[in-house]
Amino acid sequence: MCIFAAIFLIIREKIFKIMSDHIRLRKGLTIPLKGDAKNHITKVVTPDKVAIKPTDFRSLNAKLMVKEGDEVKAGTPVLTDKRRPYIFISSPVSGTVKEIVRGEKRKLLEIIIECDKKNEYRQISVPNYRSASKGEIIKSLIDSGLWSAFKQRPYGIVPDPEIEPKAIFISGFDSSPLASDLDYALRSDLESIQAGVDAISKLTQGGIHLGLHVSHYASSPFHRLDRVIIHTFDGDHPAGNVGVQIHHISPINKGEVAWTLDMHSLAAIGRLFIKGVYDVRRVIAITGPRAKNPSYIETIPGMPLMDIREYADNMNEEPNKDKVMPIRFISGNVLTGESVGREGYLGFFHNQITLVSEGKYFEMFGWIKPFRLSKFSFSRSYFSWLFPKRRYSSDTNLNGGERALVMTGLYEKVLPMDIYPMYLLKAIMAEDIDKMEQLGIYEVIEEDFALCEYVCPSKTEIQEIISNGIDLMIKEMS
Repeated sequence: MCIFAAIFLIIREKIFKIMSDHIRLRKGLTIPLKGDAKNHITKVVTPDKVAIKPTDFRSLNAKLMVKEGDEVKAGTPVLTDKRRPYIFISSPVSGTVKEIVRGEKRKLLEIIIECDKKNEYRQISVPNYRSASKGEIIKSLIDSGLWSAFKQRPYGIVPDPEIEPKAIFISGFDSSPLASDLDYALRSDLESIQAGVDAISKLTQGGIHLGLHVSHYASSPFHRLDRVIIHTFDGDHPAGNVGVQIHHISPINKGEVAWTLDMHSLAAIGRLFIKGVYDVRRVIAITGPRAKNPSYIETIPGMPLMDIREYADNMNEEPNKDKVMPIRFISGNVLTGESVGREGYLGFFHNQITLVSEGKYFEMFGWIKPFRLSKFSFSRSYFSWLFPKRRYSSDTNLNGGERALVMTGLYEKVLPMDIYPMYLLKAIMAEDIDKMEQLGIYEVIEEDFALCEYVCPSKTEIQEIISNGIDLMIKEMS
């Protein structure tokens, strides 16, 4: 009987601990798109070339460390920041620098590296992560180029190693449309993830906070990680956004700093301290209504999207038309990803590629026709809401142009944060820094407002407004 009583007490303690760290979000929206990836790897991509894009890293004033014709190894620094020399961006492959791509005013856009297919790694001297000091861990991360994988809140920039964060936050699940299943994609990287946690746990006194979805908690391998404080979340997107999780765990006030890290980068940090190499390989999802055989592939950041052209369904025809609709190639998800085209490259922080139809057609009467069962509407403008489990082959058609920004109350229905989104947007547009601080600019980045942009009846580029506000704060408050 004593044994059974002890077991009961242990189970009850674990249940109470989970419940005390459980957060239920009642706002949000899961967009019912077709084309989620099936859990199997259908291709291992070994690209002929990769692109390193400075634009993936916010507020990076890029300075070249290589020139065309230079040979590099995986882990060789190719970029640094002029203002912050501790930031390096390293090559994910070995090969030769083929091209330096510049834009207007000679802005550095891409470094194209031609792969030699040998994938030779630069050996990086790393300490024993279990016994290393904080300074040794930071030095290894900076030397390898993996320091740039961290993001600082506020602003979403690469953090200053001299400023200790109040905590480090990691989201263990992705709730965005057709998101990659991280439990599956990282199933073989648990040792590396634990090593990464052990290493970065020395960077803060506030602990490593890991967010997991309550429905996947028991089956997720991440709940067995040591040295993490687990919080479970329940609700629709954006429950998986680390900014939303920070808001409900420990909101960021003026003068405070927190760091965030994605799971793929955490695994790369673990591989760094286990093997002494810069290895950013990852398993990503090919998704979307225009994806043939949506599934997973193993690749590296910077891969050309032409390497997955066989997954693009070119036979889908535009509704009520005789011509084929072109495909939009998105690095990332449909809400926050970047439209890069079939000639573009996979972004450093993206773990999925989404293929959707370009919507460049006019639809007579538009939203007035309520019997459009093939269209999804958050505001229930169509009778498709009678079929809650249906999935839709949505396209990029805006169904109208940009209109006056009006108060509708829709933003508050999809943003599970205790802020006033409309007033924050107006404060940004007015460049009123005091109001921006009072209304929560320190807590948000663009991805947190992506759903507001999706449901906005005014077709306002809300993420662009948030981006402009963050840039203003960096300029005025630095």
